[in-house]
Amino acid sequence: MSARSKARKRALDILFQADVRGDDIATTLAAEAQRASSEPAREASWLYAREIVDGVIDNREAIDEQITTFAKDWTLARMPAVDRAVLRIGVWELLYNDEVPAGVAIDEAVELAKEFSTDDSGSFIHGVLGRVARSS
Repeated sequence: MSARSKARKRALDILFQADVRGDDIATTLAAEAQRASSEPAREASWLYAREIVDGVIDNREAIDEQITTFAKDWTLARMPAVDRAVLRIGVWELLYNDEVPAGVAIDEAVELAKEFSTDDSGSFIHGVLGRVARSS
């Protein structure tokens, strides 16, 4: 697994944890940063994970608006927490990280959904992110 794939999983863990616990994302990120400081071997994945989470924090309103716009008949509140987190990562990569090709961002998000969410989540994530990518 590449460092960026590991970073996406770490970002998913942080976003999911904050969402489920009802905590502020920045607080959860700070706790993870403290833990990460004791794991220098995982620094490469940590740096990109932090970039993702910081990007989601900084652009959350616009990211959530994109998700709401393109998730046909689904509200954010109705989505599984894992799907919300995966979509936030995917939309951030599509709209705010020019280093990641759209196809890679979508494929990585779909893989996270397949691994950590429901059987239908992969196709749902693919559809939403595909519409976001086409609109940008």
